[in-house]
Amino acid sequence: MTSPQKTPSTPPTAGPATAVTSPGTGPAALPTLLVLDAVPPPRLGRLTGRVRIEHADASTLAERLPSADVLLVWDFASHAVRAAWPGGGPRPRWVHTASAGVDHLMCPELAASDTVVTNARGVFDRPIAEYVAALVLAMAKDLPRTLELQRERTWRHRESRRVAGTRACVVGSGPIGRAITGTLEALGVTTALVGRSARAASRGDGVGAPAAVHGAEDLDRLIAGADWVIAAAPLTERTRGMFDARRFALMQPSAHFVNIGRGPLVVEDALAEALRSHRIAGAALDVFTSEPLTPDSPLWDVPGLVVSPHMSGDTLGWRDELASQFVELYELWAAGEPLPNVVDKQRGYVPGH
Repeated sequence: MTSPQKTPSTPPTAGPATAVTSPGTGPAALPTLLVLDAVPPPRLGRLTGRVRIEHADASTLAERLPSADVLLVWDFASHAVRAAWPGGGPRPRWVHTASAGVDHLMCPELAASDTVVTNARGVFDRPIAEYVAALVLAMAKDLPRTLELQRERTWRHRESRRVAGTRACVVGSGPIGRAITGTLEALGVTTALVGRSARAASRGDGVGAPAAVHGAEDLDRLIAGADWVIAAAPLTERTRGMFDARRFALMQPSAHFVNIGRGPLVVEDALAEALRSHRIAGAALDVFTSEPLTPDSPLWDVPGLVVSPHMSGDTLGWRDELASQFVELYELWAAGEPLPNVVDKQRGYVPGH
């Protein structure tokens, strides 16, 4: 038996799951899994003897793509797929990225192909929600300043802010945004969840989720009344630069802003100016337009800004969770079963239910 045809034809039907024809079976027809490597590599021992595993980096990806049935983008910070995909020859029928965002790999040629793209939806929801809650509590209780004063050996009594009874606007209605909403609601925060379009929340939207998802047309009104504005949206052409000087000017002087989505959602110079001019009270960034943040970046010294190195979803054992998730998806693919987490390649994210 032979491996399935990998030549692109028409895009798959968008939806919560897409059926994928399984590869051939038997020693002579083991499918080829190509891994775009990062350190440490994924633990894929459960696939031993069931798939031929090959490895590539940015310099070898283009030459190895034509022979691959499946591509695992383990190095989810790399843009190598976008550079290599437009080349000649067949392409993998399925690409999985070990990340929630897919902007780092999408290109017009991949979007137009019949290759199915899946992401790591579900792995990072709760850890990121906990991280956001920690940031909200830290900023409300002025913990960054407390630590500074401790280092200075200065005793300075202050009053802090009560979190219960405040209002949050969470921008991004996917699983991460819904998990953030539920966690903040548990702290007594009244939340509004904003997505691309307005819709009623499904039963699976999470504990404490609001009754409905607001559409993008409500964003300005909601951030104007929010104490906490949380960016958790995917990066698309519609969302790039959505938090700019105009939007920061809409926020209350007492408001705080948090971005755990994608760096380019924010015009960083505009945020820095909003903080320096006390247009808003504080902010926290876990993602940046360019990563890693260089030592000479002015963002390190912006008053009222908490900087963290893209770690909001990375709890102990997170890499093993990502590898286990991929193995489970591979087993579905090999059996010809529908895959979850299928990305709408035109929108750039997994559609909501």
